[in-house]
Amino acid sequence: MLVAVIVYSAKERSKHQAMAMAMTGGDPALAPPIFRRYGCGGCHTIPGIPGADGKVGPPLQGLSQRVYIGGVANNSAENLVAWIVMPQQFSPNCAMPATGVSAAEARHLAAYLYAH
Repeated sequence: MLVAVIVYSAKERSKHQAMAMAMTGGDPALAPPIFRRYGCGGCHTIPGIPGADGKVGPPLQGLSQRVYIGGVANNSAENLVAWIVMPQQFSPNCAMPATGVSAAEARHLAAYLYAH
C-alpha cells in the first residue's frame, strides 16, 4: 500500500493556523491540554496529540476538508464549535456524548482541528 505524506513548510503551517484562528476565534496552541482534559483521544485519533489514538469515533485529521461534521451538519466553524459542545443538538442519537467542553474551549479545539 502506498501512503502519501504531506509535508508543510513552516510558512504554510503558519498560514493554516492563522486562517483557523480567524475562522474560529480560537488558538490552536491552547487545544492539546483541552483534548487531554476531556479525554477526546480515547475515542478519536487526533494528529499531533500523543496518545490520541481512539478508534470509537472518526479520526480527526483533515477535518477542514470534509463536507459534513458528524455526517449531519455542514462543515463550518460555528457548527464545529456547537458540535463539540453539544453534538445531540444536531443528531440526538449520535454516539458522541455531551462533552462538558465550554464554547470558548471548543473554539480552541476547532482552531486546532482546522489547522491540522
